[in-house]
Amino acid sequence: MTAIEKHDVVVIGAGPAGMAAALGAKRAGVDDVLLLERDSVLGGILNQCIHDGFGLFLYEQTISGPEYAENLIDDIIKENVRYQTDAMVLDLTADRIVKVNSRKGYQLIQAGAVILAMGCRERTREMIEIPGARPAGIFTAGCAQNLVNLQNLKIGQHVLILGSGDIGLIMARRLTFEGMHVIGVHELMPFCNGLERNVRQCLLDFDIPLRLSSTVIDVQGRDRLESATVAAVDEQLLPILGTEETIACDTLLLSVGLIPENELSKKAGVCLSRITGGAEVDEYLMTSVDGIFSCGNVLHIHDVADFASFEGFKAGEFAAKYLNINLNGKQRFLTHPGKGIRYCLPQKLHAGVENIELNFRVTRPSRNKRVSVLGKNSGIRYAGKKFPRLLPSELMKIKIKKAVEEELEVICHD
Repeated sequence: MTAIEKHDVVVIGAGPAGMAAALGAKRAGVDDVLLLERDSVLGGILNQCIHDGFGLFLYEQTISGPEYAENLIDDIIKENVRYQTDAMVLDLTADRIVKVNSRKGYQLIQAGAVILAMGCRERTREMIEIPGARPAGIFTAGCAQNLVNLQNLKIGQHVLILGSGDIGLIMARRLTFEGMHVIGVHELMPFCNGLERNVRQCLLDFDIPLRLSSTVIDVQGRDRLESATVAAVDEQLLPILGTEETIACDTLLLSVGLIPENELSKKAGVCLSRITGGAEVDEYLMTSVDGIFSCGNVLHIHDVADFASFEGFKAGEFAAKYLNINLNGKQRFLTHPGKGIRYCLPQKLHAGVENIELNFRVTRPSRNKRVSVLGKNSGIRYAGKKFPRLLPSELMKIKIKKAVEEELEVICHD
């Protein structure tokens, strides 16, 4: 029979959020922290992100993904945070039993608190239902990033990109640097889904065209991709008959969204949001299951790694607090996305809580709009802020200073 190890805080995933969570718990006074990573090295997705733009908020300088990871790893080692690589978590129970397959063999770990930081995965061709043959040359943007940046492989010569997510925009520039011809980026929505800085630096600076309200409706080729058929879409995002165009290309990159990696969360019985795909959490970043916390891209997709790390630090601090204090003692009220708001997080707030920062995303780009947090039944204004610009691609924040005593609704208005 396998002996059960015991650890105060177990963090699953060692990307920017997971490493920060382990450090947050350690700095909050927990000596027995265990960080588990399924890869052979710490760092997660950071290791293949060789472009700069990381660290501006956390380190007050712009560095590459591997450098950002190295800074966190140095702190992990310096502060004696215990970690295991090549440690695949197989299962997680509601009573915080973590089942691991590692170089040690099969491990059973009883955790005082668990922090979920497994990150996210990419949406695939099958998920967006592109018909046609199945030739070589169709990649998700993150897969292409790994092949080019870590394995030094050339993935094609003439590249079409579907989706304007940040990874796709960054790969448009990267492939251009590597001598490949990026024909253009096609985006289903009538607005770009990447950060404005990436549109400027990755497309405009290299004369790579961006076509909005356009999608791939078919691909051609037997052994290798030969062409893709694109078409404009209407307001219902359906292809418009007569707008079809066949574009010769040998490579198609898909940058069509990220999905929080929540299989373990489901096994533990964690309630997931149908909008974000991540866990529903309270202001302590604790999920619906007592003692299980969530942070980073497994909770909701972040556009900046620094913000995922900040969330990780908080999760680690709250997990440490949980070991000594009951965080479930008070009534909890729901927060609801209202007009113009896609989602807000945390989804639950304890009665009487104040000075809480709400994260939210809008449904459409807009300028000079006000975002207000209102009592859902009373109409009391708990917070409000005017934003000169709001974009779906950017995670925004608003602070609630008043004590919360009812369900809240977040709305975007003039």
